Amino acid sequence: MATIASSDAEQETQKTGRGFAVPGWAVAYLQATPLFLILGFFFLLPIAMIGIVSFWDYDFAGLYPAFLTTNYTDTLGSWVTWKTYINTLKFTVIVWALTLFIGFWVAYFLAFHIRRTSTQMILFLVCTVPFMTSNIIRMISWIPVLGRNGLVNSTLIEMGLIPQPIEWLLYSDFAVVLAMVHLYTLFMVTPIFNTLMRIDRSLFEAARDAGASGWQVLWNVVIPLAKPGMAIGSIFVVTLVMADFSTVQVMSGGQSASIALMMKNQMSLLQYPAAAANAVVLLIVVLLMVAAILRIVDIRKEL
Repeated sequence: MATIASSDAEQETQKTGRGFAVPGWAVAYLQATPLFLILGFFFLLPIAMIGIVSFWDYDFAGLYPAFLTTNYTDTLGSWVTWKTYINTLKFTVIVWALTLFIGFWVAYFLAFHIRRTSTQMILFLVCTVPFMTSNIIRMISWIPVLGRNGLVNSTLIEMGLIPQPIEWLLYSDFAVVLAMVHLYTLFMVTPIFNTLMRIDRSLFEAARDAGASGWQVLWNVVIPLAKPGMAIGSIFVVTLVMADFSTVQVMSGGQSASIALMMKNQMSLLQYPAAAANAVVLLIVVLLMVAAILRIVDIRKEL
């Protein structure tokens, strides 16, 4: 009887304790609250402020809180804006294709042709060393190489391959694309390299035992398994190129334009509502591009 009474008391105590316990579903929300507050203050709030300012009115004297759609109609109704978007998308597609091609083969070489892990890490760190300096410095370093009297033109003239300097090497779309590929290739190499390192090497042996050639193994095994890393690298490169204005301004010599450069010029003229409207449109375009990438490739396998 005493045993039964004590067990009943324990059950009552457990029931009482359960009444004051935090529900299991609420624990996860409580744990995520600090992160949500930080992201809300430093990420969502600034975006919300940009969206609010994009509807304000302005003149040379200041900003005036209002709810006007003039900034959006001026932005979307201008042929200059559409031409600038086309130019920005052109840079994005070209740079994305080149960085994907170069980044994949660099990652493939590091992952499969370098046997020792220590050597892989050393070569990978060698690739990252230049990125410890400023983007501006690495970008400007191309000017003495591509200039009219630069290293490339001087070498070609001395070799007798060209009679006079090549003008389009610098201050052109070619220079912009070259500098962007140099700046952003590592953002493609890193996720692809991480993905390739996770591939089970026994899959290659099974494919060869089934009679697959080297190119068939690459096309049917390596590339499908590397798609999550390629998608993550594509997101990095696309967002960086779409938001880049310094490279376009410096390497094109002011002869080309991008949406980010347009916003920078508007802010320098204190046209903040117009720049905010352009920022909202650019954000929507980038989100649509990222959504398209995620629609094609499921990167949850990589996370």
